[in-house]
Amino acid sequence: MPSSFFRAGAREGFRSFLPMSVGLIPWAMVTGMAMISTGFTPTQAMGMNLIVFAGTAQLGTLPLIGIGAPLWLIVVTALALNLRFIIFSAAIAEGFRGVDTPRRWFAGHLLTDGVFACCLEKMLTVEDPRWRLGYYLAPSLWSWALWQAFALVGVLAAGSIPKHWSLEFMATIALLVLLVPLARQRPMLVAAVSSGATAVLLRGMPLRLGLIVAIVVGILAGFAAEHWHAKGEKA
Repeated sequence: MPSSFFRAGAREGFRSFLPMSVGLIPWAMVTGMAMISTGFTPTQAMGMNLIVFAGTAQLGTLPLIGIGAPLWLIVVTALALNLRFIIFSAAIAEGFRGVDTPRRWFAGHLLTDGVFACCLEKMLTVEDPRWRLGYYLAPSLWSWALWQAFALVGVLAAGSIPKHWSLEFMATIALLVLLVPLARQRPMLVAAVSSGATAVLLRGMPLRLGLIVAIVVGILAGFAAEHWHAKGEKA
């Protein structure tokens, strides 16, 4: 049975993440509708949703799947779009001290932008590993359930939701809301600015390869900024 520390952490994590989780709703619906518009069956769409569980990677690879791009390019694009989780994982890893390896693997699968932004500070400052695990898993599992449910709504409602609702724009706003708290950290801000500027400059590249280059540039810039920041503190 979960300990009282685990339950206390889970309650606080859920309360902290609940307002932010509203932004997942339009994003999940847009992803569900996009998969159907690409030609997926409902079963294929939900299968991808369960296996990949990464909205950016899903939306980023759908145009390539739609035009019949080579499998290697689709895989490389998906990996590139998820490279930011290397930074996220490295940043939050210390929060899993005292947690066994199977639970770390499970937690890694559930890691999302919103959960990272919500949980990072407490995961690095609270001592009890049971509390930290509960604080992380409650919003993570809620995020997973919410994503699956509203992606299914998008899949089933594809073609019947009016285009003037502009759910795509709502989803973009939801991602910007996640970006703002992350950008308060200098390495994250440097990564975001570098990646965004590169994406704009290379927007004309075929097969959206400019986006992949922008992601790599952002990650390298973020790591460099973190290295220089740490070096400056030691000086």
